[in-house]
Amino acid sequence: MDTKKVTYAQTLKSSETEDWLDYHVIRPFCFLCAKVFARFDIHPNTVTIWSMIIGAVSALFFACGSFYYAGTQGLIMNIIAILLLMVADVLDCTDGQLARMTGKKSRLGRILDGIAGYAWFFPIYSALVYRFFQHHTLEFNFLGIADTPQNVWIATVVVFILALCSGLVGLAGQQRLADYYIQAHLFFLKGEKGSELDNSVRQQEIYDQMTKDTPLVERVFQKSYIDYTRKQEQVTPQFQRMLATMRQRFGSLDNVPAEVREDFRRQSLPLMFWNGLLTFNFRSFWLFLFCLLDVPAVNFLWEIFAMWLLMLYVNHRHESFCRRITQSISA
Repeated sequence: MDTKKVTYAQTLKSSETEDWLDYHVIRPFCFLCAKVFARFDIHPNTVTIWSMIIGAVSALFFACGSFYYAGTQGLIMNIIAILLLMVADVLDCTDGQLARMTGKKSRLGRILDGIAGYAWFFPIYSALVYRFFQHHTLEFNFLGIADTPQNVWIATVVVFILALCSGLVGLAGQQRLADYYIQAHLFFLKGEKGSELDNSVRQQEIYDQMTKDTPLVERVFQKSYIDYTRKQEQVTPQFQRMLATMRQRFGSLDNVPAEVREDFRRQSLPLMFWNGLLTFNFRSFWLFLFCLLDVPAVNFLWEIFAMWLLMLYVNHRHESFCRRITQSISA
């Protein structure tokens, strides 16, 4: 593919699944980055791995207290952390555009892209727990807790549990669902070739077909991706029922009539705004704010409660219109 002739629009999944900031600011910049990487024949998976490493390294700087605890130096360390994570996100966006620009798409690339965010936030959340252990005066003063060694350890254990809930139930579940809804929208907008709507049964088949000669890293990532897709399916029973009904009614998803596809797209499109709030831009804004204010532990509460409610809202609306479409097809 002649990368010089590829347009910005051609490197996007769809303008309908991009939020305003991504479409007008981040994605155009990533397009320029992709053109540079394509010129030097850098593989998209390499860019993804860079993203994962840089995002993880930002944890070292997030572990430092900001201005309240460490003055200007602490503020600078937190700003560096924010910039590193933003660079990681830019690279994470660039890899997909680079893959579409060069045609270098791969199953491993899809899997790596799906877990990149986890590679950032596991070390970052661990660093924030350590940061709370070192710097907790603001929280203790607000809650009226005496700053004793025993109270520090008890509070740190509580924050560690909140971090686990925030990361494993909040962040992981929310971003996994948001990605699934984006791929579902693209599937009914562009068809199978225009989306990456995977299912756990097919991913298990791919894993079972791997041999001992298959690189270990690919087998490990494929195994994790089976779990990733299975969890997406578990929280979307009405969507799964709709797909099953379509296969039964029309023979295969490729034969779904255009009017049915358009019906799904029409009801899914307004939800893309709310779904976008579950992804990096909106989520990271709060992380950055709480870190700069020197109360990063509050971010865990925000993830668990506010973002969880948002996820429930998106999930409920999506499942509701999938139920209606299923009833319409069955009738």
